[in-house]
Amino acid sequence: MKSIVVANWKMNPATMREAKQLFEATRKVADSIKSVSVIVAPPSIFLRELTSTYKGKKVSFAAQNAHFHTNGAYTGEISMLQVKDAKASAVLIGHAERRLVGETNEETRQKVNAALAAKLTPILCVGETKRTHAGEHFTFIKEQLRTALADVTPGHLTKILIAYEPVWAIGATQAMVPRDMHEMAIFIRKSIVEMHGDKGRTMKILYGGSVDSTNASDMVEHGDVQGLLVGRASTEAEKFAILLKSLS
Repeated sequence: MKSIVVANWKMNPATMREAKQLFEATRKVADSIKSVSVIVAPPSIFLRELTSTYKGKKVSFAAQNAHFHTNGAYTGEISMLQVKDAKASAVLIGHAERRLVGETNEETRQKVNAALAAKLTPILCVGETKRTHAGEHFTFIKEQLRTALADVTPGHLTKILIAYEPVWAIGATQAMVPRDMHEMAIFIRKSIVEMHGDKGRTMKILYGGSVDSTNASDMVEHGDVQGLLVGRASTEAEKFAILLKSLS
């Protein structure tokens, strides 16, 4: 099975010229690796130009965020339909950095519904800010999943990717260990099965949080995940190329 790697560029790079260079480097290495499927999530302002010049099949595109309303008085926002029109096929929902500025579980629910209605793949991000020995983080994750997926029918579950990103590991010098991710992947699937039945067993889960070429293959091999959500490392062409090659 192919590994899915989402390249979240965040608010990088500064110019369209640099974005094209980064995308070209990403495209070249993605084209050369059969076992990896790459989804690039650039800043929205670069999205349409990047999708319009790319004619291949190995790379697809995601928006980093979109509003749940189809149109209206929402200055500064973009809609799922605009994302679709820009030829993206997915959208990040509930990323830790969006939650940090106020995105709620309820808004993730509305965004998941809006993305599915627009025939986009929701990449639903969940993750706790800290861990204690008492295990409260499991309750926290379960609530994020319960609310975000509340309206999803079992038939639509497989159209959603779950990206688990422990906030304490984002930007840290060390990623989570695969054994702990394996435990979390089991818990995520079990929680979704409790809510939506057996289809939850087939959910594709990605890991995000300080992923680089030193830990990517170990996480995919032993963490019970189908791929990775890569932030910082995806904006450095050489490092990202090494990471992708490590998965082959």
